[in-house]
Amino acid sequence: MLKPGPTTALECCAASMTAPAIAAPSDVSRLAEGIRACRLCRTAPHKAFLPHEPRPIARLSATARLAIASQAPGARAHASGIPFDDPSGKRLRAWMGIAEPVFHDPDKVVIVPMGFCFPGHDAAKGDLPPRPECRPAWHDDVFDAMPQIETILAIGLHAIGYHLARLHPGLSQGLGLTDLVGSWRTLFDGPVRPRLISLPHPSWRNSAWLKRNPWFETDVLPVVRREVERLTA
Repeated sequence: MLKPGPTTALECCAASMTAPAIAAPSDVSRLAEGIRACRLCRTAPHKAFLPHEPRPIARLSATARLAIASQAPGARAHASGIPFDDPSGKRLRAWMGIAEPVFHDPDKVVIVPMGFCFPGHDAAKGDLPPRPECRPAWHDDVFDAMPQIETILAIGLHAIGYHLARLHPGLSQGLGLTDLVGSWRTLFDGPVRPRLISLPHPSWRNSAWLKRNPWFETDVLPVVRREVERLTA
């Protein structure tokens, strides 16, 4: 069992992924237009239909070097069309040490949730998991089209799992959130590019996790802030 904390190490694959650091703006624009028009969760749902009209929210860029790989938009973001337009976004920006105008600058920050639309609420009024239709339809093409991205902040288990499988296919599976976040040294300092930093979701529902794991604030967040500053300066 891996011990949580900044000294945790995972065995990552030895091969380094290299790619040209230039995106084709036409490919990025085409994908962004396709995502905005996507209605798979209504026309060809994996299981149940999306319970409301789709409003895909994602931000692609041919220039931004920092990507936020999140879970899915919340109800407030669905209403406004602005990603992280809620208290979770305020906490995330504090974690990143980033001003709101820079956070919302498409030349600086890419935002690609695992589900592009607000998935609705469960019986306990919590958000449902990201819609399953988006990932196989879009995500591989989206990240292939943006090779200039140097670092991905993967938020929550859905996003962490996808990017681990994509960037570190030899990594052990079945690890919990604490082990995955605590393994930041291996994922960030290893040879694979883009770098990956795993984060818990900034929702208030994770406040207890944050209290149980103070090393996240003292050891991980300074690295996040330095990297955000470097990539958005």
